[in-house]
Amino acid sequence: MAVTRSVLLFVLAAIAEIGGCWLIWQAVREHRSWLFALGGVLALGAYGFVAAAQPDSHFGRVLAAYGGVFVVGSLAWGVLVDGFRPSLWDLIGAAVCVVGAGIIIYQPRA
Repeated sequence: MAVTRSVLLFVLAAIAEIGGCWLIWQAVREHRSWLFALGGVLALGAYGFVAAAQPDSHFGRVLAAYGGVFVVGSLAWGVLVDGFRPSLWDLIGAAVCVVGAGIIIYQPRA
C-alpha cells in the first residue's frame, strides 16, 4: 500500500508541477492571459505540498526520485497536450531516469 500511495503522489506531483510550468509557459511564451500564470503559480505551490506528503522522510531522496518522474511526465505531457513526438532517444533517456528514480526511492531499507 505504501508503494501505491507513493506512486500516486509522484503522479499527482508531476501533474501539478508540469501543469503549473505549462500554464506559466502559456502566459509568457504564448501570450495567453495572466490568469494562466496565476494558475501556474498556484499549481506549483500545490506541487510542494504534494511532494511533502511522500512517505519517505528524506527531502533529497524524494526530490531526486521525483526528477525521474518529472522527465517521463514532461514527455507524456508534451505528447498529450502539445502534440510532441518523442524520439527513440527521448524514450530511452526517460526509461533510464524512471528506473533510477525507482532505485532511489524504493531501495531495500536495512
